[in-house]
Amino acid sequence: MRTTRSVSLSRRGVLAAGGAVGIGALLAACGGGKESGGAGGGKGGPWSFTDDRKQKVSLSETPRRIVAFTGTAAALHDFGIGDQIIGVFGPTKLGNGKPDPQAGDLDVDKVTIIGNAYNQFNVEKYAGLAPDLLVTNMYEPGALWYVPDDSKDKITKLAKSVALTASRKPLDQIIGRYADLAAALGADLKAKKVTDAKARFEQAAARLRKAAAAHPVKVLACSGSADLFYASNPGVNADLMYFKSLGVDLIVPDHLDKGGYFESLSWENADKYKADVLLLDNRTATLQPKDLAAKPSWTKLPAVKAGQIAPWSSEPRFSYAGAAPLLESLAQAIESAKKVN
Repeated sequence: MRTTRSVSLSRRGVLAAGGAVGIGALLAACGGGKESGGAGGGKGGPWSFTDDRKQKVSLSETPRRIVAFTGTAAALHDFGIGDQIIGVFGPTKLGNGKPDPQAGDLDVDKVTIIGNAYNQFNVEKYAGLAPDLLVTNMYEPGALWYVPDDSKDKITKLAKSVALTASRKPLDQIIGRYADLAAALGADLKAKKVTDAKARFEQAAARLRKAAAAHPVKVLACSGSADLFYASNPGVNADLMYFKSLGVDLIVPDHLDKGGYFESLSWENADKYKADVLLLDNRTATLQPKDLAAKPSWTKLPAVKAGQIAPWSSEPRFSYAGAAPLLESLAQAIESAKKVN
């Protein structure tokens, strides 16, 4: 489910025009598709990677100055990419200054924040970093996640870009692609940190499969806003696709909105789907149980009455370290759940 992103990439606002002065000069200084490392020479000569747009990105050496969407940077960090990540864009710090959950284990004080929200992508600051490579997700083919459409041309002229699919493929396949990119960037996938995380992920997947078989409860992935209740589609969300492949009985909405991510329901119709367990979107922009308690239609749901609500990270971190806790959390929720419909 993607309430704040909605289902078409025009759902984001436009990038503010401020800061335009000087960008032209920075573009000229950096060049379109700069091919020098900037922070020292890479090893092994020319570097290339074919992303999920089927575009082959080629540079004269391994990228040493990478700017990435926060969740993307966090996933690469889990695989062992560290100092190469010099900047991030997207939800990075909360209002209290603490790291946003999407930042994972990334040290947000050691990277330059290009923008903490979509409309805040600062093109001038990005240019000033002299990046070698921009890396982000794609929830829709060809659309660079958190790169504003109105500024995309300016941004993509500053450095080559790599985009990895974030939907319509199961979670484990997308994690595999992140591993491919991390390895290409120099990460050691045989490092203990990585192999331990993968083992934990595999154990969690086995646990979830066992829980789903032993406790055949119906699960609805959902999200709440002030006016609408969203029922999410396990046919396009990467994590839900994977959960379903493990045997979790996820409810499939029958009247999807354009784009296919979810069905929008009025709160009066929040009980349309008979769920035993609710996977509730836990992003800061969505309503949480304490916020929803004031809505009678929420409190009347059988799963809510039974306390069978589990947090759902609807924008998962595509690494074994990031995904394993999600599998464990859902397994625990299903293990302790009972049928209420």
